[in-house]
Amino acid sequence: MNSFINLAKERYSVRGYKPLPIPPEKLEHILEAGRDAPTACNSQPQRIKIITDPADLAKLDQCTPYRFGAPAVLLVCYDNTVCWKRGFDGHLSGDVDASIVTTHLMLAAWEQGLGSCWVMYFDPAKTSKLLALPENIVPVAMLPLGYPSDSAKPSKNHTNRLALKDMLL
Repeated sequence: MNSFINLAKERYSVRGYKPLPIPPEKLEHILEAGRDAPTACNSQPQRIKIITDPADLAKLDQCTPYRFGAPAVLLVCYDNTVCWKRGFDGHLSGDVDASIVTTHLMLAAWEQGLGSCWVMYFDPAKTSKLLALPENIVPVAMLPLGYPSDSAKPSKNHTNRLALKDMLL
């Protein structure tokens, strides 16, 4: 079994996928990891749309060039009516909560032998419209998901990391 640190170091952004379906039990495992992610005051505002229908995947392709041919995409959103709100300035926790959830989803996918790539480069308004999302649902990240293609490999910058001393304030 992988340790967490090995899992975190081995995982990379996959930018090419095999056209194979994801077994339901693997998808359920990944979604459970997202469900178990911590959120502000445990408000659990995350809402995840599973997109596998070719027509809906084509709609996503109108919103971003970065689906990379994945057979599935998890659209990670938050419900802005249930987010925790910071009392000092009214800031909603939704973006942070959805980001934590997305990280859990990515790592769980890798653990299941599936690749993913965090995609933030998309038009959220167009995505909401094309997928008919309710007004209170805010898309944060697209997570293309699937078996890495035979040519998939980490980017040349994958192992570039700041020295620990440079990361600390």
